[in-house]
Amino acid sequence: MSFEGGGWKMGRLFLHGARLLSRGFCSLGSNRISVCIVGSGPAGFYTAEKMLKAHQTVEVDIIDRLPTPFGLVRYGVAPDHPETKIVANQFSRVAKSERCSFFGNIALGSVISLSELRENYDIVVLSYGAESDRSLGIPGEDLNGIYSAREFVWWYNGHPDCFNMAPDLKSTDTAVILGLGNVALDVARILLRPVSELAKTDISDHALASLQDSTIRKVYLVARRGPAQAACTAKELREILGMKNLHIKIQQVDLDISPSDEEELKKQRIQKRVYELLSKAASSPHCPPAEQRELHFVFFRKPDRFLPSENGCTVGAVHLEKTFLEETGKRLAVGRGEFEDITCGLVLKSIGYKSLPIDGLPFDNHKGVVPNLKGRVLSSYQRGHEAVEHGLYVAGWLKRGPIGIVATNLYCAEETVASISEDVEKGLLTAASGTPKPGRQGLLQLLENKNIKFVPFSGWEKIDAKEKMVGQQRNKPREKVTTWEDLLKASNV
Repeated sequence: MSFEGGGWKMGRLFLHGARLLSRGFCSLGSNRISVCIVGSGPAGFYTAEKMLKAHQTVEVDIIDRLPTPFGLVRYGVAPDHPETKIVANQFSRVAKSERCSFFGNIALGSVISLSELRENYDIVVLSYGAESDRSLGIPGEDLNGIYSAREFVWWYNGHPDCFNMAPDLKSTDTAVILGLGNVALDVARILLRPVSELAKTDISDHALASLQDSTIRKVYLVARRGPAQAACTAKELREILGMKNLHIKIQQVDLDISPSDEEELKKQRIQKRVYELLSKAASSPHCPPAEQRELHFVFFRKPDRFLPSENGCTVGAVHLEKTFLEETGKRLAVGRGEFEDITCGLVLKSIGYKSLPIDGLPFDNHKGVVPNLKGRVLSSYQRGHEAVEHGLYVAGWLKRGPIGIVATNLYCAEETVASISEDVEKGLLTAASGTPKPGRQGLLQLLENKNIKFVPFSGWEKIDAKEKMVGQQRNKPREKVTTWEDLLKASNV
């Protein structure tokens, strides 16, 4: 969703455009390198930072479909992890560089095309992440009360696309989360953490109100494989296991490991620590009071279908098949033909994010990534016959898939920027016509011709100031503006 126009005032565009152009554009001379980065999350900002440091004649423009920058840092990181969000200060310094500008509210594909960007910039780096979800493809997946974990995270983090989601947390005492990665632990923690603690974070106001009335007391984390293969990190697991007044339930039989598991754990230090934490939690004595909240870890189960409740429209249970692991190869989870149900009224699917293709971009639909060679986009990617799209690059989840933590994007960006630097050095990015591409000037002209409103970084700073002011009144770090209309209004574009 994007607001694409409506009463654009020409004077404002030219005034703001002139200010942007004055920030080093003319002084760079004929050696200027124009770079457009699509996506303002960690991968985008790390790429911008590395490019600005590597090339003194580089001018970077970062565009994003949202009016706000920082992507995953703002809308993905859990509200009770404020220390992870501090990196936004570093990204702000990048955005304020004389050679960098932010253009929010510009959606690639609907507002502006990839071909238009490539016509105007020497280098285009795509780092727009993964804004969709993998599907289970099983019966009942369209029942009410079933959401992706991404949608739930966006909802409690105040993403404007999920403002109206309104999950029902009052009609059930049980939620099932499919998956056991860090995102699964995040959403479990938000469902189970006392609201008095969440009230001091930057969680969205509508989510806080809903959690205040929540009747959910039991959360089941369901994993296809065993504890030796759990995808979460020890840090995240330790945090949720250490929550006060939370009863942890793990079946001792699920912790039995095979010789293959033992060999696997010897090679994987993090997974070994995760297994040890789970084993310790299972053996700890618990005498929970009746009102205490419960977190159940359920291993060796995969969803077979979702069963409706009595009304026929809402999920009432998850039908699970017991699994075992193949002893060779990738050790996939294989069904045993034995089934059981978990009664619930809310299901969150934490089975993986998915990137979306756009016109003119090579895309591997099976892997959900853009085929690339160290960040260089490949138009043909048959082994031994790769063909590079000169001037087009990827970084972040679009490059490697939705894995890793925020800092993983730093190393990912470094690799892509190293590839760009090599190509610049070899002269591979020089326009065929020999005429420099217009860069920012061309983008501003394009937006003017299309009558498009964009949000500059100064517009984001107005949103930021408003959120912090309202948050201070409520004893919170900020109170997020959560609708498209209000974001654009607060930015004063």
